[in-house]
Amino acid sequence: MQTEQRNSLRLLQWMMAASLALPIALFVFASAVSYVSTQKIADREIERALDVAQEHALKVFETIDRSLSEINEMIRGVPDTAIKSREEAFHARLKQLADSLPQMKSAWIFDAHGGALVNSLAFPAPDIDFSDRDYFRVHVARDAGIFIGRALTPRAPYQGASFFSVSRRRQTEDGSFAGVIQASVLPEYFENFYARIGRDEGSFFALGLTDGTVLARFPVLDNSVNIDRDGPIRHKIAENPMSGLVTVTSAADGIERRLGYQKLAEYPIYVSAGLATSAIRARWLATMSQHLIFGVPATALLFLLLLLALRRTRHLHAEASKRLEAEEALKHGQRLEALGQLTGGVAHDFNNLLTVIGASADLLRRPGLPEERRLRYADAISDTVARAAKLTAQLLAFARRQNLKPEVFDVGQCVKALTEIVGTLAGSPIEIVTDVPDEPCFIDADAGQFETALINMAVNARDAMSGKGRLSIKVGTVTNLPGSSANADGAHGYVAVSVEDTGIGIPQEQFGRIFEPFFTTKEVGQGTGLGLSQVFGFAKQSGGEVMVASQVGKGSTFTLYLPRVSGDDRAQQVPVEDVPQADGHGMSVLVVEDNAEVGAFATHALTELGYVITLVGNATQALAELTGHADRFDVVFTDVVMPGMTGIDLAGEIRRHFDLPVVLTSGYSHVLSQNGSYGFELLQKPYSIEQLTRVLHKVARWRVLKRGAAE
Repeated sequence: MQTEQRNSLRLLQWMMAASLALPIALFVFASAVSYVSTQKIADREIERALDVAQEHALKVFETIDRSLSEINEMIRGVPDTAIKSREEAFHARLKQLADSLPQMKSAWIFDAHGGALVNSLAFPAPDIDFSDRDYFRVHVARDAGIFIGRALTPRAPYQGASFFSVSRRRQTEDGSFAGVIQASVLPEYFENFYARIGRDEGSFFALGLTDGTVLARFPVLDNSVNIDRDGPIRHKIAENPMSGLVTVTSAADGIERRLGYQKLAEYPIYVSAGLATSAIRARWLATMSQHLIFGVPATALLFLLLLLALRRTRHLHAEASKRLEAEEALKHGQRLEALGQLTGGVAHDFNNLLTVIGASADLLRRPGLPEERRLRYADAISDTVARAAKLTAQLLAFARRQNLKPEVFDVGQCVKALTEIVGTLAGSPIEIVTDVPDEPCFIDADAGQFETALINMAVNARDAMSGKGRLSIKVGTVTNLPGSSANADGAHGYVAVSVEDTGIGIPQEQFGRIFEPFFTTKEVGQGTGLGLSQVFGFAKQSGGEVMVASQVGKGSTFTLYLPRVSGDDRAQQVPVEDVPQADGHGMSVLVVEDNAEVGAFATHALTELGYVITLVGNATQALAELTGHADRFDVVFTDVVMPGMTGIDLAGEIRRHFDLPVVLTSGYSHVLSQNGSYGFELLQKPYSIEQLTRVLHKVARWRVLKRGAAE
């Protein structure tokens, strides 16, 4: 009996212990899961808030940068005495500029000694020495580019809120120091913005320099510590200088926060956003308190409590996903207008082309059609297809997705060769002036796309002059891009090709749209609006830039900057156009094409020309044909974009295991646009049978020459 009692007591004790231990263990587990989930949700909120703050700061500094450039252009070549004599007019223009930007307190122009020539605050400007200010001192010895200084207080007699400076150097024509152009930016502009978006409890935002100086923050502190040179945040940024997510304690208010930071791409500025860890823990405790209310009474309710917690977590994840989708929809919505314009322009132009093709095809079906008309309609279809291919190439150029064929060539020689064509396009009333240096200016780019870009700029200049004026083409070299101190890759600088006209110029309100596809100020039928888009896309994809300077009534200058190379890598290649068209004469070609219609077209056309064709639908079938029977074929002609193994992968396998030349073909492939053709010959779709036979004989001839050299 006593044994049974002891056993019963022991069992009860174990049950009591279990009734406590099991809920505690499950509660600890649920707490840990909830804590991790809350931390992840908080991190995602911080990252989204950081994206908003970073985009806002980037737009603000880009606007200020453009304003400084506008001021610089306004006084370019104007001596200090002339600026001082026209101070009232310049003051009015600076005041108008400063008043139009809520983030800007004032704009200043200083001479080489730190004296204010003109400002937007007062006329005339008081005679005060500003040479001790950091935004002035930094530019005296060298060109510091865009400089952003620490927060300052106004100097008497000026009053008002504190500010920080964004400045750039003024230079004379010989490059010597002429003074400083400066804009005073209001930190409270950023603080007000952060207050509007930081409504969650514990929210934090800051804008600071790379040395740790805080320019603006939310929440605002009356006696904030504005610099943190050796604190934990500086060490974290040193480990990951571009962006990161850290937990640190602020030296300004002693609050521990979870912070995300990100550096603005082109400016010495960091933007940070975060949440107080106490607020994150409060969220977690608020969640767990609900679990405690339903979990304490009995272990029987534990499963239900966990189920409710699971449903709550799923609900939180669903809400987070909805918020993310809403934010993505907002970002995409900002591009809808541009996409609508692009879609409408493409539809309009392609409908015109399809109308010509359809009408010509209908006329070709008419019985008893004379040979002369049949050839005319066939030529119309062929010409229209070529125009459609050109339109597609221009769209890919704007999107920076064209398949470039880079080669090293001398820009100066290319410009000289195109001078006659430009003169013909411009017409005899327009004077053509070229300035090409004697020394070679080599670039590594697609020569055909470069010629197209130059002609597009020349045609744009011609139309701007209405048939009369002077068109100047100048080739030169620069160390770096205007407004940038970073050299091009390889430290060779850039080749600058400028096309200047004496036309009507570009109004300021159109500057932001001149490179948009299908944007044109010409009459209907006078232009597609894709010429400058091709120039923009070609420059970006080639690692360069295109810049525009214009003044209404005095003309415009478009300058194309492309990275310069040494010229040692020039290769001697035989272009496809130099290979004559020829019949097949029994040449065996393995055609790999997943599109049945395109494959049948190529097969029938090549068979009629005397080629022996084997057509397969994918790369796996092609490898099966080659295995053990590779000697049957002279060339492999394969599409790039195919399901499963791509044409590039197939070409790599053939290069490793079979001694066969490969010709790739594609209308568009993002792999080709990013990495090139990997050393294989590339035929762009749409292609003609003449182009196809030429490239097949080209690679076949290289194979014969290669074997002869080996023997």
